[in-house]
Amino acid sequence: MRLAVPDVLLEVAIELFAANGYAGTSIRDIAKLTGRSVSNVYHYFKDKESLWLAILEYSVQGLPERLRAAVASTEDPLERFRRLVRAHLDECVRHRRESKIFFIDEERLSPTGKRINKRIQKEIFDVYMDELERLRSLGLVATSNLRVLAFNVLGVVNWHLRWQDRIAGVSLEEAHEEIVDFVLHGLCGARPPRA
Repeated sequence: MRLAVPDVLLEVAIELFAANGYAGTSIRDIAKLTGRSVSNVYHYFKDKESLWLAILEYSVQGLPERLRAAVASTEDPLERFRRLVRAHLDECVRHRRESKIFFIDEERLSPTGKRINKRIQKEIFDVYMDELERLRSLGLVATSNLRVLAFNVLGVVNWHLRWQDRIAGVSLEEAHEEIVDFVLHGLCGARPPRA
């Protein structure tokens, strides 16, 4: 199956942004790697940030809804949180390069791009806060500052983007279970039993 030109441009842009960063990638680089002219790239995308935002829309923009769907399938609060973290890790793997781009290189965006990126990050944060509030209301959270706790959990999930390739001899499944257990241990003060 042959990809349409905009899809080819997006795929190459993802590859280059992930490898070289936003600042280290030019429209000329994207054009060269696709065998197209610079003007052909501009025909489909008005500028480099338009490519960036198209990648965001394709990969990360639907993440908050996918996280909400992961927790909606059960009422057990610890299982909900386990599913939330697990779904987030799975999405990071599914869109590894794109996730890395948006969480590591976001300072290069224009004010509009930053606003869109921040909105999505806030929606993700709010999903975590809702679930942490649920756990706190049941006396299952070992801390009173849920915002700090949410940032710590997101830090663990996002740090996974940086070191995922460096885990030798451990399957992705095992690594994700360890991360989920680690997060739940930090939330509850003891390692909760697996469902």
